[in-house]
Amino acid sequence: MIFGLYALAALAEIAGCFAFWAWLRLSKPVWWLAPGLISLALFAWLLALVPSEAAGRTFAAYGGVYIIASILWLWLAEGRLPDRWDISGAAICLAGAGIILFGPRG
Repeated sequence: MIFGLYALAALAEIAGCFAFWAWLRLSKPVWWLAPGLISLALFAWLLALVPSEAAGRTFAAYGGVYIIASILWLWLAEGRLPDRWDISGAAICLAGAGIILFGPRG
C-alpha cells in the first residue's frame, strides 16, 4: 500500500509540474495551469495518506520514488531513453529511500 501511495503521488506531482513546465517552457496555453494545480493538490493529499509517524521521513523516502518516476517520465512521456547514469543514480536513490523507509527504529 505504501508503494502504491508513493507511486500515485509521484505521478500526480510529475504531471502537475509538467503542466507548469509546458505552459512556461513549451508555450502551452495558460489553462494548462488549472489541471496542474489540481494534480499538485492531489499529490499533497496522497503523500499525506502514507502511514508514518514523521512527515520528514515520509518526504525523504518519497524522494527516491520521485526520482524513479521522473526517469520513467523522461522515457515514456518525453521519449528520451535514460542513459546508464540516469539508471544508476536512480537505483542509488531508491536504495537510500528504502533504508529511510524500512530501517529499524529504536
